[in-house]
Amino acid sequence: MYIKEFEVRWNDIDANRHLANSAYINYMSHTRLSFMLENGFGQKNMVKHDIGPVVFYEHMFYFKEAFPGKPIRVSLELKGISEGGMYFQFLHNFYNEQGINIARCEMMGGWINLTERKLRELPEDLFKSLNSLSKTDDFKTLTKEDTRKFGQVPQHLK
Repeated sequence: MYIKEFEVRWNDIDANRHLANSAYINYMSHTRLSFMLENGFGQKNMVKHDIGPVVFYEHMFYFKEAFPGKPIRVSLELKGISEGGMYFQFLHNFYNEQGINIARCEMMGGWINLTERKLRELPEDLFKSLNSLSKTDDFKTLTKEDTRKFGQVPQHLK
Protein backbone atom coordinates (compact mmCIF):
# COMPACT_ATOMS: atom_id res chain seq x y z
CA MET A 1 0.00 0.00 0.00
CA TYR A 2 1.29 3.45 -0.90
CA ILE A 3 1.49 5.81 2.11
CA LYS A 4 2.54 9.46 2.40
CA GLU A 5 3.15 11.22 5.72
CA PHE A 6 2.28 14.85 6.49
CA GLU A 7 2.76 17.15 9.44
CA VAL A 8 -0.41 19.06 10.34
CA ARG A 9 0.69 22.69 10.09
CA TRP A 10 -0.86 25.86 11.46
CA ASN A 11 -2.29 26.81 8.06
CA ASP A 12 -3.95 23.36 7.76
CA ILE A 13 -6.36 23.96 10.63
CA ASP A 14 -9.78 25.63 10.66
CA ALA A 15 -11.70 27.80 13.15
CA ASN A 16 -12.31 24.72 15.34
CA ARG A 17 -8.52 24.28 15.68
CA HIS A 18 -8.51 20.87 14.00
CA LEU A 19 -7.52 19.74 10.48
CA ALA A 20 -9.65 21.59 7.93
CA ASN A 21 -11.61 19.64 5.34
CA SER A 22 -9.69 21.45 2.58
CA ALA A 23 -6.43 20.12 4.05
CA TYR A 24 -7.72 16.56 3.77
CA ILE A 25 -8.39 17.18 0.07
CA ASN A 26 -4.91 18.69 -0.39
CA TYR A 27 -3.23 15.77 1.41
CA MET A 28 -5.04 13.25 -0.81
CA SER A 29 -4.15 15.12 -3.97
CA HIS A 30 -0.50 15.32 -2.93
CA THR A 31 -0.48 11.59 -2.09
CA ARG A 32 -1.91 10.68 -5.52
CA LEU A 33 0.48 12.96 -7.38
CA SER A 34 3.46 11.64 -5.41
CA PHE A 35 2.58 8.09 -6.42
CA MET A 36 2.14 9.17 -10.02
CA LEU A 37 5.41 11.12 -10.13
CA GLU A 38 7.22 8.07 -8.78
CA ASN A 39 5.57 5.83 -11.38
CA GLY A 40 5.95 7.47 -14.79
CA PHE A 41 3.35 10.25 -14.62
CA GLY A 42 5.82 13.14 -14.46
CA GLN A 43 5.15 16.40 -16.28
CA LYS A 44 7.36 15.44 -19.22
CA ASN A 45 5.41 12.24 -19.85
CA MET A 46 2.05 13.93 -19.29
CA VAL A 47 2.95 16.65 -21.83
CA LYS A 48 4.18 13.99 -24.26
CA HIS A 49 0.79 12.26 -24.11
CA ASP A 50 -1.19 15.53 -23.77
CA ILE A 51 -3.19 14.17 -20.81
CA GLY A 52 -4.30 15.34 -17.39
CA PRO A 53 -6.33 13.88 -14.52
CA VAL A 54 -9.79 15.17 -13.61
CA VAL A 55 -11.76 14.49 -10.42
CA PHE A 56 -15.41 13.45 -10.76
CA TYR A 57 -16.14 13.28 -7.03
CA GLU A 58 -14.58 12.89 -3.60
CA HIS A 59 -16.69 11.42 -0.78
CA MET A 60 -15.22 12.09 2.65
CA PHE A 61 -16.04 10.32 5.90
CA TYR A 62 -14.60 11.76 9.13
CA PHE A 63 -14.15 9.61 12.24
CA LYS A 64 -11.80 11.50 14.60
CA GLU A 65 -10.17 14.91 14.76
CA ALA A 66 -6.56 15.66 13.79
CA PHE A 67 -4.58 18.45 15.44
CA PRO A 68 -1.47 20.53 14.63
CA GLY A 69 1.97 19.18 15.35
CA LYS A 70 1.02 15.53 14.91
CA PRO A 71 1.81 13.49 11.81
CA ILE A 72 -0.94 12.20 9.52
CA ARG A 73 -0.42 9.26 7.18
CA VAL A 74 -2.50 9.04 4.02
CA SER A 75 -2.84 5.77 2.14
CA LEU A 76 -3.64 5.28 -1.53
CA GLU A 77 -5.22 2.15 -3.00
CA LEU A 78 -6.82 1.41 -6.34
CA LYS A 79 -10.52 0.67 -5.84
CA GLY A 80 -11.30 0.39 -9.55
CA ILE A 81 -10.05 1.06 -13.04
CA SER A 82 -11.72 0.76 -16.43
CA GLU A 83 -10.34 -1.28 -19.30
CA GLY A 84 -7.88 1.09 -20.92
CA GLY A 85 -7.72 3.23 -17.78
CA MET A 86 -10.04 6.08 -18.84
CA TYR A 87 -11.74 5.97 -15.40
CA PHE A 88 -10.15 5.27 -12.03
CA GLN A 89 -11.32 5.09 -8.44
CA PHE A 90 -9.06 5.52 -5.42
CA LEU A 91 -9.51 4.84 -1.73
CA HIS A 92 -7.65 7.03 0.77
CA ASN A 93 -7.45 6.31 4.48
CA PHE A 94 -6.07 8.79 7.01
CA TYR A 95 -4.23 7.55 10.10
CA ASN A 96 -3.04 9.45 13.16
CA GLU A 97 0.32 8.92 14.89
CA GLN A 98 -1.07 5.85 16.73
CA GLY A 99 -2.28 4.23 13.50
CA ILE A 100 -5.95 4.95 14.21
CA ASN A 101 -8.09 5.44 11.09
CA ILE A 102 -9.43 8.99 11.47
CA ALA A 103 -10.95 9.57 8.00
CA ARG A 104 -11.63 7.88 4.67
CA CYS A 105 -12.31 9.09 1.16
CA GLU A 106 -13.45 7.43 -2.03
CA MET A 107 -12.70 9.42 -5.15
CA MET A 108 -13.31 8.81 -8.81
CA GLY A 109 -11.70 10.50 -11.76
CA GLY A 110 -10.67 10.13 -15.35
CA TRP A 111 -8.11 11.24 -17.89
CA ILE A 112 -8.65 13.93 -20.48
CA ASN A 113 -6.88 14.86 -23.67
CA LEU A 114 -5.80 18.42 -22.87
CA THR A 115 -6.17 19.61 -26.48
CA GLU A 116 -9.56 18.09 -27.27
CA ARG A 117 -10.83 18.41 -23.65
CA LYS A 118 -12.41 14.95 -23.92
CA LEU A 119 -12.00 11.82 -21.83
CA ARG A 120 -9.49 9.34 -23.15
CA GLU A 121 -7.79 6.06 -22.29
CA LEU A 122 -4.30 5.95 -20.83
CA PRO A 123 -1.29 5.01 -22.94
CA GLU A 124 -0.38 1.37 -22.28
CA ASP A 125 2.73 2.11 -20.17
CA LEU A 126 0.82 4.51 -17.89
CA PHE A 127 -2.12 2.10 -17.63
CA LYS A 128 0.22 -0.67 -16.47
CA SER A 129 1.84 1.68 -13.98
CA LEU A 130 -1.46 2.85 -12.46
CA ASN A 131 -2.84 -0.69 -12.44
CA SER A 132 0.22 -1.80 -10.42
CA LEU A 133 -1.01 0.16 -7.39
CA SER A 134 -2.17 -2.07 -4.53
CA LYS A 135 -5.87 -2.83 -4.84
CA THR A 136 -8.70 -2.76 -2.32
CA ASP A 137 -10.49 -5.98 -1.38
CA ASP A 138 -13.53 -4.79 -3.33
CA PHE A 139 -11.56 -3.72 -6.44
CA LYS A 140 -13.58 -3.80 -9.66
CA THR A 141 -13.27 -3.08 -13.37
CA LEU A 142 -15.09 0.20 -13.91
CA THR A 143 -17.54 1.01 -16.68
CA LYS A 144 -19.06 4.29 -17.85
CA GLU A 145 -22.16 3.43 -15.81
CA ASP A 146 -20.06 3.46 -12.61
CA THR A 147 -19.27 7.13 -13.23
CA ARG A 148 -23.01 7.90 -13.18
CA LYS A 149 -24.13 5.72 -10.28
CA PHE A 150 -25.20 8.69 -8.15
CA GLY A 151 -27.48 10.09 -10.85
CA GLN A 152 -26.14 13.60 -10.61
CA VAL A 153 -26.68 15.90 -13.60
CA PRO A 154 -26.19 19.65 -14.01
CA GLN A 155 -29.09 21.90 -13.00
CA HIS A 156 -29.06 25.26 -14.72
CA LEU A 157 -30.33 28.53 -13.28
CA LYS A 158 -33.74 29.51 -14.56
